Amino acid sequence: MDLQLRGKTAFVSGSTQGIGRAVASRLAAEGARVVVNGRDPETVDAVTTELRRAHPGADHSGIAADFADPTSVETLVAELGDVDILVNNVGLFGLGSFESTTDEEWDHYLEVNLMSGVRLSRHVLPGMLERGWGRVLFVSSESGVNVPADMIPYGVTKAAMIALGNGLAKRTRGTAVTVNTVLGGPTYSDGVASAVEAVAAAQSAPAEAVKASIIGQNRTTLLERFIEPDEVASLVVYLASPLASATNGAAVRGDGGVLTGML
Repeated sequence: MDLQLRGKTAFVSGSTQGIGRAVASRLAAEGARVVVNGRDPETVDAVTTELRRAHPGADHSGIAADFADPTSVETLVAELGDVDILVNNVGLFGLGSFESTTDEEWDHYLEVNLMSGVRLSRHVLPGMLERGWGRVLFVSSESGVNVPADMIPYGVTKAAMIALGNGLAKRTRGTAVTVNTVLGGPTYSDGVASAVEAVAAAQSAPAEAVKASIIGQNRTTLLERFIEPDEVASLVVYLASPLASATNGAAVRGDGGVLTGML
């Protein structure tokens, strides 16, 4: 299927690994020019070079920035320019008790998971509306709907991301600009893989056995396995395309059936 993305310019935050990297690769495969982002300049350069090699039809580039640092984000925005597609993917997660989470940790979650999308959307949305076409995507999580007790800052910021997308969509009324959110589920990203491997090493157990045990504790997943980053990326890239023109202001599930209610 031709997603009609040839010639479009896309910026994907947090795209040097995991879902973001899969989204960047899928967009490039569809002919879009992709701007890669990550905190480490060397990693950004490596992923950009890989995209150019695998998908040479567009002039892919990269910008290193740390979304925990507003000054770094200001520099990124000044360099970024106009884009047709914005994928707000960057985010952090972690386990911890509500009582032990400090104000500083809350601020860190809010800066990275929420304010990254605020600052980037504020930069690109006016230009999209003026040019008459654009896509803003938020990669959120089922945890933003069903907030885990041991990941409250993560869940709260993902819920805020859903609300942000919903509000921004109302600003696009009557235009060909859309704003949508993808609700991912338990995904075997690089971070999750590293955590599984660490647990496996500590327990002297095979990583696959630990992986199966972890996902087996999730009684609501209909897939009964981790989602692969490419599976979430496929949904994101479809919503980024002109083919998704009638989908706006939506929170679309790509959660593997974890949210079993009628949403």
